[in-house]
Amino acid sequence: MIAARRTRWRGAHEGGATWHGIISCYPGGRIDRERLLAPAVSPRGAEGDVANYHIWTIGCQMNEADARRLADELDLIGFEPCDTAEQADVAVLYSCVVRQAAENKVHNQLMRLRDIKRRRPGLKIVLAGCMAGDETTALQRTYPFVDLFVSPKQDVSLRNQILDLLDLDQRYRLEPEGAQRAPGVSVGVTIHQGCNRRCTYCIIPFRRGPERSRRPAEILAEVKGLVERGTREVVLLSQIVERYGWDLTPRTTLAELLTLLDGLPGLQRIRFLTSYPRDFGPDLIEAVATLPHVCEDLNLPIQAGDDAVLRRMARGYKVADYLRLVEKIRARIPEVAISTDIIVGFPGETVQQFENTLRVMEQVRWDVVHVAMFSPRPGTVAATWPDDVPKAEKKRRLHAVEELQASIAAEINARLVGRTLEVLVEGQSKGKWYGRTRTNKLVFFDHPADLSGELVQVRITQSSPWALQGELAATPVAA
Repeated sequence: MIAARRTRWRGAHEGGATWHGIISCYPGGRIDRERLLAPAVSPRGAEGDVANYHIWTIGCQMNEADARRLADELDLIGFEPCDTAEQADVAVLYSCVVRQAAENKVHNQLMRLRDIKRRRPGLKIVLAGCMAGDETTALQRTYPFVDLFVSPKQDVSLRNQILDLLDLDQRYRLEPEGAQRAPGVSVGVTIHQGCNRRCTYCIIPFRRGPERSRRPAEILAEVKGLVERGTREVVLLSQIVERYGWDLTPRTTLAELLTLLDGLPGLQRIRFLTSYPRDFGPDLIEAVATLPHVCEDLNLPIQAGDDAVLRRMARGYKVADYLRLVEKIRARIPEVAISTDIIVGFPGETVQQFENTLRVMEQVRWDVVHVAMFSPRPGTVAATWPDDVPKAEKKRRLHAVEELQASIAAEINARLVGRTLEVLVEGQSKGKWYGRTRTNKLVFFDHPADLSGELVQVRITQSSPWALQGELAATPVAA
């Protein structure tokens, strides 16, 4: 059995809640995007350290300027610089190809980072600058340990791509302790940046700006390149993923993008996050229900189970609206897994209003709940209100959510014992292979062969609230 543990980073979810304990966590924790997006105010805390970065630069003055600008942006959102890559969570290389000597130095630096990553698999390596041009197929083959190649022509900021990279691996794709992850099996792809909403606790609109979408052809080309290099699954990333394409001419939709990517040969799975309940339309439900490579796995934050609290949060929906949406989704997609986010101790939240949230948990029965204690983010509306729920009461509410969700998740996962599930193998942990089902359940099993990146059938023999154990039931599934 795998036990949950505290997160390494402390931070705010959707800009207004400090994450102290998360009922969905497998060992490995999560990073919270909105905490990193907040101004750099007391970034260190008793429960963990702030994320560190190291930037290495060679070449022209433009590289130096880009590196300086990135450092300023990372400092602003709470990262801290470090002198060497050995202590870094993220290492960024600004490369140059004007002379062979410069390119050789970049190569040598990448080899050094490779060795560090072998000792510290959690290190994220980013290659930027002119060496990372539009076509990176050859680079991916030469440097498979690099997590992100960033062309100078890309219009999505490097800062935002780094945040997406950390957020995906630490929040959504939670790793077991001691995991040795096979590179490139599942990759996040940013499709949409920014947010036009104004939830009262959220710092995102002030840090990431207005919404802007990448064009479908550009996304398709990126995903096609990833598949050619061995990627089996992509996770489409956005602050409000359903709003993808609304700003494009002609206007397009997430459902249309999913349809486009679903037909790509060799791509076996597609996921997307994060969703906003009011924008989750019938076309998207139908896409998840009918497209064979789109996984039945939805992240649908509710934030609170009380209408008065939701109104103060400016979420734009009522509990009844959320419940109707869940009912529609489950009626069309019976096997769907739904996760959510909950903030406890929001300004003005009474004991009765919190109890309403617990009742909604019992009613909806989410597969995963990410729970956080509210903390004000400077610049947001909620930061101007009295933070009137005492910290001890916030902790009590957080633990109440954790305990209830543990029992719900245990019951949900116990129903999977005896079933045979499709698992995408992502790596090894403590001598066992691990991977995820289409519904994002973490599964462990033994087998002597190298199954990295394979789709296999696993018969589930044991369950816990956090993960499943099983045995290989069939040979790898053909792509």
